[in-house]
Amino acid sequence: MRVVQTATLLVATLGVGLMAGLFAAFAYAVMPGLRRSADRTFVEAMQNINRAIVNGWFLLPFLLPIPLLVLATVLAWNGSGKVALPWILAALVLYLAGFFVTSGVNVPLNNALDKAPTDDGPVALGDAGGSRGPGRPADAADRPGPLKAARDGFEGRWVTWNIVRALAHTAAFGMLAWALFLHGVAGAGAG
Repeated sequence: MRVVQTATLLVATLGVGLMAGLFAAFAYAVMPGLRRSADRTFVEAMQNINRAIVNGWFLLPFLLPIPLLVLATVLAWNGSGKVALPWILAALVLYLAGFFVTSGVNVPLNNALDKAPTDDGPVALGDAGGSRGPGRPADAADRPGPLKAARDGFEGRWVTWNIVRALAHTAAFGMLAWALFLHGVAGAGAG
């Protein structure tokens, strides 16, 4: 039973850690980098990312921690790992909070952005060079059209809620790391 508890906690911790890292990387690198892009580049990049990310390499570590954390909770409740139970429960609550932010806010925003056309003219987007230089975003006054509207309706809310889910998943990861430590200490004392 102890081996199952340890394996469940370990795999759940790895999955939660992968999600925390992914969402944090979007918060501190991807979105700040895209913020510097013209509307067309921003919308096309996010559309491509959102289409590419729905695959098994993402879905497995995104979905698997939920049943594993439930199982870890049951095993800790019924087994020798009660010392880790509060930390596992806290991680489950935090992970579910981040999961519901993703499914309730970020995914609907992604789906709405996916419907945005990407065929505005380059001059309207600042892609044409001129005094701004190639690839530099246009001033807000220079960005009329559906791409500006799509970006404006997406970027601020998506970035804010991504930070929320990154923090929730990172905190859940910390809770699970501590739960693993306590589980190990309790096992060392019992053995």
